[in-house]
Amino acid sequence: MLKISIRGFSTSTAARTLLDRELYQENSVVRFILNDKKVNTLSLAMIKELFAELKAIDKIEKVRSVVIAHNGKSFSAGHELKELTTESGTDKHNEIFNTCVIAEVNGTAAAAGLQLVASCDVVVAGKSSRFLVPGQKLGLFCSTPGIALVRAVPRKVAMDMLLTAQPIDSEAALRAGLVSRVVDDDQVKFEALKVAEQIGQFSRSVTSLGKAFFYTQAELGTADAYRYGSRVMVGNLKLKDCQEGISAFIGKRHPEFEHSNDLVEETKKN
Repeated sequence: MLKISIRGFSTSTAARTLLDRELYQENSVVRFILNDKKVNTLSLAMIKELFAELKAIDKIEKVRSVVIAHNGKSFSAGHELKELTTESGTDKHNEIFNTCVIAEVNGTAAAAGLQLVASCDVVVAGKSSRFLVPGQKLGLFCSTPGIALVRAVPRKVAMDMLLTAQPIDSEAALRAGLVSRVVDDDQVKFEALKVAEQIGQFSRSVTSLGKAFFYTQAELGTADAYRYGSRVMVGNLKLKDCQEGISAFIGKRHPEFEHSNDLVEETKKN
């Protein structure tokens, strides 16, 4: 039995088969691999397991990035349709749509799988990847996937995809802003890990602050966003890691970040 442990985060690959796990860069990067041996449908069991893992990892300071990859030809074919029949009941339906997660993903996706991709911070895609929201073909409009999609791509592109149920390739996804980078298929894993390594060299506290600000300001009007941004930058300047970064830049040396939320002590003027 393979057991992985990171400062109290422990999982067993024998006990759980929906997700495989790999650790990289001195355990600072966790790579989850969707692995339901079919087309990686986002069943309720898969969603719950992934959500539980991400929630646990969020408490581990050493982990800086999460990459969600996949086995097989499909990143995810979307929700498990058998769980969406009327026999499953409304309570089961509500539970499914309230527990989708956000992660860093590479691969191709459909429906809820695309929703997962569109919700990520960074997306690395292989050249042969395709992205689609095919609900129209089933008589079930991709309503919840469309929420994430329209926040990642222009409205006209989102509506085209939602109404026609036709796929777009990786280059079209890149132009639309659905993915961040496109590389050869055999380089997707390495490119995602490179992104994680680049993020990991910076202050954890500043990265966390920046991410929270980015997503909050995106929901504000321009004037409110600038006012909020000014307050956040003032707070950012008070972080020890920020002052260390500025000092290192002036001194032409490499910064030594503490990755903490500790603040510098202000010098009182007489």
